Amino acid sequence: MAQVLEFKLPDLGEGLTEAEIVRWLVEVGDVVAIDQPVVEVETAKAMVEVPCPYGGVVTARFGEEGSELPVGAPLLTVAVGATEAPASPAPSAAPGSSASGASSADAPAAGESSAGSESGSGNVLVGYGTGAPAARRRRIRPERVGTSAAPAPAPVVEPEPEPVAVPAAVGEVNGQQGPVAVVSPLVRRLARQHEIDLRRLTGSGPDGLILRVDVDSAIREAEEAARAQPRTAAAEPAVAEAPTAVAAAPAAAAERIPLRGVRGAVADKLSRSRSEIPDATCWVDADATELMAARAAMNAASGPSGGPKVSVLALLARICTAALARYPELNSTVDTAAREIVRLPAVHLGFAAQTERGLVVPVVRDAHTRNAESVGAEIARLTELARTGKLSPAQLTGGTFTLNNYGVFGVDGSTPIINHPEAAMLGVGRIMPKPWVHNGELAVRQVVQLSLTFDHRVCDGGTAGGFLRYVADCVEQPAVLLRTL
Repeated sequence: MAQVLEFKLPDLGEGLTEAEIVRWLVEVGDVVAIDQPVVEVETAKAMVEVPCPYGGVVTARFGEEGSELPVGAPLLTVAVGATEAPASPAPSAAPGSSASGASSADAPAAGESSAGSESGSGNVLVGYGTGAPAARRRRIRPERVGTSAAPAPAPVVEPEPEPVAVPAAVGEVNGQQGPVAVVSPLVRRLARQHEIDLRRLTGSGPDGLILRVDVDSAIREAEEAARAQPRTAAAEPAVAEAPTAVAAAPAAAAERIPLRGVRGAVADKLSRSRSEIPDATCWVDADATELMAARAAMNAASGPSGGPKVSVLALLARICTAALARYPELNSTVDTAAREIVRLPAVHLGFAAQTERGLVVPVVRDAHTRNAESVGAEIARLTELARTGKLSPAQLTGGTFTLNNYGVFGVDGSTPIINHPEAAMLGVGRIMPKPWVHNGELAVRQVVQLSLTFDHRVCDGGTAGGFLRYVADCVEQPAVLLRTL
């Protein structure tokens, strides 16, 4: 006998509260195995394929591609114990024989599914997996079919939604206290962002539950009302002034792009950085001619097949780790609740990477223990994963200092925003030939602008200036770095 089990969107870790459905990997009626990926979702951190912990037949999917679901919302339902869609009975089958035959044929699969549902799958995501017993749902009872009866309809049907008990969520909504018939944090946040009073809405969900569609409808009504007021007020003067004028064509509607996924996460983090961190920026021009010559010598010494080439970014990363060893104040974070500066023992170096999904910051773990070649190889590996959208949330979090090479965009300088909750970011402009006084004479040299944005709570300008000056000295005279190796 099949059981219909509901699989909910699991907690994908790193404090994520919702995910966007990018692509469904299964259709209703498909047979899925335990731990088979069923949907591809995009979180604020990465693209993730979500495996289903149940094996059976997909009976329903919840959510269209492009829609957002909060963690804990139903993703799909699976009829466990039904490994294939029911077929019509054979003409020669005796009454009742099809039911018993199907039962015996499906017995091994049902046993596997039952084991999977009781012990959980081996592929663990946060929120479900090994050791989590499956919740019981409606049983599907196939009707017995006689010899002369028409082919039986598929016994696997979508379960009827059970009444949802809406808890009296007490909290502050638009400055008012009291119970609100809404359980989704996504709905609450959307209402708060658009100043929608949830107490004035009538929910369309079970027992008056307020859904996202209710909030979206209220937002559209508010926008239409706002547009109608100025248009009505200006209508009469316009007719009076130009009674014979031809009516102007309506202005094109402005494009609205939702801030969600990676773009939304970047917006939230940058806004938080600007609102919480009192940042300051200092910068200096440096002669990078010797650094470029040292890099060329390193790559020439490796030969045609002597391994990967050392990149400029890898050399700058190695310079940063040496500078942080001398100025550990900048490898720290601020615990605002405890009012403490937390100096971090390891350097996990983030580097900004522009991808089709937006700006991401992969993290090189324990960069202080790596040489330039090792750092360069890890940067290349993470960059390739970023381009293909395969970075995991763990590879995008935990950084302690960020290196931002915006020179690849052809610009000389910038005042970067600190990657919260870090304390500093080094920005690097393009390296290009410029007139420069070298050994008392005017010459054409390879010049780069370096900028350091730092949290003024963790250090003063003297420390930040010393850090930046040391980096510039290593760029101008790479031999300076040998003293710290």
